This record gives sequence, structure tokens and C-alpha cells, in this order.
Amino acid sequence: MSDEVLIPLASMAELDQALKDIVIEFEDAGSRTDSLLDAIGRPFGRGGLRDAADEFEGAWDDKRETLKGHLVDLQEQVAAVKDAWEELDRELGSSLEQNGG
Repeated sequence: MSDEVLIPLASMAELDQALKDIVIEFEDAGSRTDSLLDAIGRPFGRGGLRDAADEFEGAWDDKRETLKGHLVDLQEQVAAVKDAWEELDRELGSSLEQNGG
């Protein structure tokens, strides 16, 4: 068993930013529905695919909001842990300097 604690703060910062980016994508996803439906159009005069895409998007909206909320919670927790470790690192570094270590 190791007596060291290695906290990859750079990795935590990357995860924090990645989660923020994902949340932004979730927020923007709903605004692209009309573009999707326009791109699908009515091939051969049939609207089945367009209707299915519209139905899927409507059902996905609620699930996306729930998932986005969980992602926001996770991102906030990651940021809090990262910040706490950075603060502890600063405090320990300062303590070592004061004690001549």
C-alpha cells in the first residue's frame, strides 16, 4: 500500500471543462430541432421520418433536462474537489516554507 496521495489536478480541470462543454451542448440541442426537421424534409412526399424525428425530439427534451441537471451537479462536485485539493496544496506548501522544509 502506498503512503502517497497523487491528485491529477490538470486532469480534474480538464474534466471540469469537459462537463461544462457537455452541459452547453445539452442546452443548445433543443434549438437545433427545426434545422433537423428542415434537413429531413419530406422525401418522396412522405413525412414519416420527419414525424418520427419530431416525436423523438419531444420525448428526449425531458430526459435531456434531467440528464443535464445531473451533469451540472457532477461538474460542480468535480470543481469543488479540485478547488479543495488546490487549496490544501497551497496550505501545505506554505506550511513547509514556514517550517523550513
